[in-house]
Amino acid sequence: MATRINPCSSSSFKHDVHIPTRRITIASSRTYRTSKWVSQISSGIHAKRHLELKSSNGYPLNAVPLQDGNPLTEDHIAPQLKERPFISGSESPESTLSITVVGASGDLAKKKIFPALFALFYEDWLPENFAVFGYARTKMTDEELRDMISKTLTCRIDKSANCGDKMDQFLKRCFYHSGQYSSEEHFAELDKKLKEKEGGKLPNRLFYLSIPPNIFVDVVRCASLRASSASGWTRVIVEKPFGRDSQSSGELTRSLKKYLNEDQIFRIDHYLGKELVENLSVLRFSNLVFEPLWSRNYIRNVQLIFSEDFGTEGRGGYFDNYGIIRDIMQNHLLQILALFAMETPVSLDAEDIRNEKVKVLRSMRPLQLEDVIVGQYKGHSKGGQSYPAYTDDPTVPKGSITPTFAAAALFINNARWDGVPFLMKAGKALHTRRAEIRVQFRHVPGNLYKRNFGTDLDKATNELVLRVQPDEAIYLKINNKVPGLGMKLDRSDLNLLYRARYPRGIPDAYERLLLDAIEGERRLFIRSDELDAAWALFTPLLKESEEKKIIPELYPYGSRGPVGAHYLAAKHNVRWGDLSGEEL
Repeated sequence: MATRINPCSSSSFKHDVHIPTRRITIASSRTYRTSKWVSQISSGIHAKRHLELKSSNGYPLNAVPLQDGNPLTEDHIAPQLKERPFISGSESPESTLSITVVGASGDLAKKKIFPALFALFYEDWLPENFAVFGYARTKMTDEELRDMISKTLTCRIDKSANCGDKMDQFLKRCFYHSGQYSSEEHFAELDKKLKEKEGGKLPNRLFYLSIPPNIFVDVVRCASLRASSASGWTRVIVEKPFGRDSQSSGELTRSLKKYLNEDQIFRIDHYLGKELVENLSVLRFSNLVFEPLWSRNYIRNVQLIFSEDFGTEGRGGYFDNYGIIRDIMQNHLLQILALFAMETPVSLDAEDIRNEKVKVLRSMRPLQLEDVIVGQYKGHSKGGQSYPAYTDDPTVPKGSITPTFAAAALFINNARWDGVPFLMKAGKALHTRRAEIRVQFRHVPGNLYKRNFGTDLDKATNELVLRVQPDEAIYLKINNKVPGLGMKLDRSDLNLLYRARYPRGIPDAYERLLLDAIEGERRLFIRSDELDAAWALFTPLLKESEEKKIIPELYPYGSRGPVGAHYLAAKHNVRWGDLSGEEL
């Protein structure tokens, strides 16, 4: 994070070639700087497991893909770089990584960010020289921060292997600095502490903004001017929400770019780091059985479903400012849709993938009111227990009409997906907790066995389900003959249940995304033009809905949502796939 200066300066980030500790990544400008490469290549030699680690794009972390798909080797490196030996790090200083969690006293930091950093440390994914700093307004000592963090750390992957020792080692690398978010002086004090821990090594700095969006720009300004790395890289992870509509999102992006270049901004959507979302492109592009079917010719509809079995529970004040469409649909579900529907990218390079996602988003028609149903949960009694309504939350304004449920039908106007409805459904206080992608295929023309299942839509429809959470799974619903002398058909599942096939724990999404940010891998982060295209789809709908004060349909706490969602699906000749009750 640095102010803009002469592009030829070694501290400029505009055209840098970055070589993080564990992997070589090349910025799109292809401008090589010998000093930068050599200093960071040499530091990478000291990283543990250097030759066996892989980044989320599947390539070894000491290589990048070229256009032909082959990894970068020594033969591809510019001749002037070969003249400098980088087998030993003795001729250039080692690098160090400083991770500053801004908003360290908040729930996200305590429950997700610090545990994810510890998990990376526990599995030896972090570089040898690193330190973690917490920054917030709350007055706290280093020991108090460590005590706070220790309550949320777990050795999820292997509880028997020196868990306590690992925790102690990690906590000793955690420090705290209290300061105001808009104070350059306080960030200058933070910079002094960072330099003390960096000890003269090449400093690389990562800032995680776990703070409300209204103070993003203040923090970025202060950190850029007073606490950025002068000779290494500086990167900033920004949490959603990225604005409330196209205008506010654009203003936020422009403000951030006064102090940062696009390559320094890592807009995080933690759903993109989930294992099943990561596996989506592998399933499609690495299996011949699926890729030929991935079009309007064989797919009848696609459903993206998100449900929570709890309400706002004290977070209503925050939620009421955004609603379910902004909180879930415009980011989590739309990002999954773009990954699902994109054309085959040229390579696994971040820019190639994000280019294809942008094309999908720009091919979609903006949502209209008739494409959407909104709802809000009401109080309900079941089994002798009472459940509150959304407006019973003391943090929610009385008479609020903010939707806690929404269902929408989206369409992609291109040759592959013309006419295929993409149905989204997201809600709070529903009957179950789940996030899944359901792909319903077309019916078999002239099916010889149609009389055996009659009007049973479940048996007439093959369905591919990717369950993102909980209990990650991939299963394909097919028709099968029941053993016996008669001809009776049954709907069966060909399934991959992750907990059975892969008993070792699945990394949390924040672990993957933090590691990618450290390595400079941007594939799972959102680019500014991608964000613009996403908001362009939803802004007209949100503006019209708020101007007309659309009243949401009420649904009981713990139900399947408002009845209107079923009518919306029926309008497009679709039945929601999660209504069958046949789950693994």
